[in-house]
Amino acid sequence: MWKKHNEQFSHQDNSVQYLGLSACSCFEETVRKQLEFQDALTRDQYTDVIIEIKNQIGGEFSRASSGEADIRVENTRCPFGAQVKETPELCQMTSSVFGGIAARNFGYAQVELRKRIAVGDSVCDVAIYLNREDHQPRRGDEYFFQDGELISKLNDTDAIVQVTDKTDRYWCGCGDTETASVQKPQTLVIGDSKAIRDVTDAIEIVAPTMANMLLGGETGVGKELIARAIHATSGRNPEKFIAVNCAAIAESLIESALFGHEKGAFTGAYNVHKGFFERACSGTLFLDEIDGLSLTSQAKLLRVLQEGEFERVGGRQLIKTDIRIIVASNRKLKDLVSAGEFRKDLFYRLNIVTINIPPLRERRDDIVALVDHFLKKLSVKYQKPPKSLGEQAWLKMMHYDWPGNIRELENVLENAFLFAKTEVIENISIEVSDSEVDQTHHSLIQSTKEKVSRNVEIKLLHDALARCSGNVSAVAREMGITPRAIHQKLKKHRIDADEYRTK
Repeated sequence: MWKKHNEQFSHQDNSVQYLGLSACSCFEETVRKQLEFQDALTRDQYTDVIIEIKNQIGGEFSRASSGEADIRVENTRCPFGAQVKETPELCQMTSSVFGGIAARNFGYAQVELRKRIAVGDSVCDVAIYLNREDHQPRRGDEYFFQDGELISKLNDTDAIVQVTDKTDRYWCGCGDTETASVQKPQTLVIGDSKAIRDVTDAIEIVAPTMANMLLGGETGVGKELIARAIHATSGRNPEKFIAVNCAAIAESLIESALFGHEKGAFTGAYNVHKGFFERACSGTLFLDEIDGLSLTSQAKLLRVLQEGEFERVGGRQLIKTDIRIIVASNRKLKDLVSAGEFRKDLFYRLNIVTINIPPLRERRDDIVALVDHFLKKLSVKYQKPPKSLGEQAWLKMMHYDWPGNIRELENVLENAFLFAKTEVIENISIEVSDSEVDQTHHSLIQSTKEKVSRNVEIKLLHDALARCSGNVSAVAREMGITPRAIHQKLKKHRIDADEYRTK
């Protein structure tokens, strides 16, 4: 039986409390058998029990850092699903289950719902206090176990809910989390070469799938950018994208960094560190330089990929993971497998879909678009007027082999942008011999067979017309050729100088 001392308190809220108190003993008994807990629960065992209960009905609960006076757990997915926002009273079910189990084992509990997904918070943060003498004026319901009865005193009211310990027990259902519909964003990849179009076509095919992916390519080709593009065009794009450079983490720390750790102290405090797998919940985890992992770490990663669950270092709770894994390496993993430096089983687990990103020297016709993109970014970053490359700078850019690829290109442009005294950048910090420049000049100016040459010439003409306000004679003087030659080029590329005059 349950009784109500406050007629203004809603029957629905009271009923939820009653349901939770009625069901908690059944919940506890079932999970105790699973975890093989026979005696009175310790604080740690109690925490394991309430987490296991909630996760079995659809939650994503885990331990959070706590002090001597409290036990804290966090949840990233409500077991009641999206509809909990329409009926936030259901949160009282969590409070009564946690409080009822604690009261039965420790005699007293106060449960404080600090954060709730039901009211718009990104997580649920629940604190349970077990010391009655330490009672504080917190916004939490209190729970007592007296004479075979569970009693709940509801916060800010004089309403009391109580059930006998012989009340029929039953499990409660759970709702499914609704998948939010998301609008497909534009791709982040810049360029229109055949090589980069093949990459973007592959992204469009595999991004909506659940397949793990392996990105290959030299240092600086933009593997993280491609990984971000895959995440952005997938159904996971509202969630987190976390990038990790595996080679930058010490071997002794890699397991803790990836999977997190838990540590209890003599004072009774409990410290929890969430690893990258947990922090990327429902999103995408990008593991760059995966070849930097030791064979031992590779084995632990393989287990997570196979089982879809892991344990924090020092923890006992299995945590399920629902993330997409994208890995990258600037070395060929197949060769490392042959050399015994990379696990064959992990390679085949990761090699479901492979995208090889071509180096910049193999996609020179993308340099124009990349230069234009980075110069616009630099203008915004440093709040300075836009700048463009002069002819000699373009010749160097197009001939250079770019061993550092796009990363090197961006760094070179930033240096040139900062030190250029005019809006035309003539000097860039890359070494190209005069004979190489002359050869490139011939291919760029006189030959129109290649797309690269055509794009650079068009870009030069547009930039010069903009600077000279459409004055063809001024453009000719700047470029060192006759006005007649400029008119021919404008006609060939269908560029109207009048458009720049009106501007």
